[in-house]
Amino acid sequence: MLGEILIAGLASLLICIFLGPKFIDFLRAREFGQHIREEGPEGHRHKAGTPTMGGLVLFLAVAVPFLILSNYDQASLAVFGTAIASAFLGFLDDWTKISKKRSLGLSARWKLAIQALIALALWYVATRGVGLHDELNTRIFSAHVNLGFAYPVLIFFVLAGASNGVNLTDGLDGLAAGCAAIVLLAYTAMTLSTGDKSIQDLSLLCACLVGASVGFLWFNSFPAAIFMGDTGSLGLGGAIAAMAVMTQTEVLLVIIGGIFVIEALSVAIQVFSFQRFRKRVFLMAPVHHHFELMAWSETKIILRFWIVAAICSAIGFTLYQQSIQ
Repeated sequence: MLGEILIAGLASLLICIFLGPKFIDFLRAREFGQHIREEGPEGHRHKAGTPTMGGLVLFLAVAVPFLILSNYDQASLAVFGTAIASAFLGFLDDWTKISKKRSLGLSARWKLAIQALIALALWYVATRGVGLHDELNTRIFSAHVNLGFAYPVLIFFVLAGASNGVNLTDGLDGLAAGCAAIVLLAYTAMTLSTGDKSIQDLSLLCACLVGASVGFLWFNSFPAAIFMGDTGSLGLGGAIAAMAVMTQTEVLLVIIGGIFVIEALSVAIQVFSFQRFRKRVFLMAPVHHHFELMAWSETKIILRFWIVAAICSAIGFTLYQQSIQ
């Protein structure tokens, strides 16, 4: 099993690296470039026109090894399906931006409505197919809370939170892809460490996601030749959320994906502070833009955020290990 997981991860990485240049040329030829927000940092103006929708090649690199090597158990298929459905939502958002030549895609209302449908499908497979109970496992305090009909609501918040958290993090070259790879690497180790063969197919999928994310970083690292777009960020966020559901680590995800929580909280704090007190806590939100305006170099911000992501994932992995012993 371990050999298959390594092969799958390496295959995803190589597929992404091999297809990357051809896909970038394809996008450039059709002028499928990124539109930069007017209110964004001035230093991002030169990034306008950079090919986007790189999430398409990323998830192609995930799908091929996974579909060849997977045992097709319901848990891993549910995570894969959630990731693909979320990536498709991101694709619709990206296509709206490109076709209408603007920085805004689908409305938030439409995104949340579609994410609610994806969450319901994930809940149905998790409870009816995989056999998970409608309960919340805190992991940290070894407590179980029976949620009943509130469980699908929890799954929706986890899915929307993770997807939008990764999406908000995707503001600097390689930041979201690197952080997502770190979080998914932690989930690879977590599913392997249980010794439960019924969920080890999840390790295979996680390895594919890690490999594809690292392969995508080959072209997405500073200065980026391609952006993942909402296709990639929503897809990776959906995969992380579904992994949390299948491993019953919804609460622990707040720690494992701590970097995404920090980014999302910075936006929430900024909006609340400005609407309530007409004052800004940060120079600009999400918080990585705050450090940009403090004259930190883009590479310094990215590397330090990767370090924070690694620390959060390591703490989350340790807590998970304690909970299963």
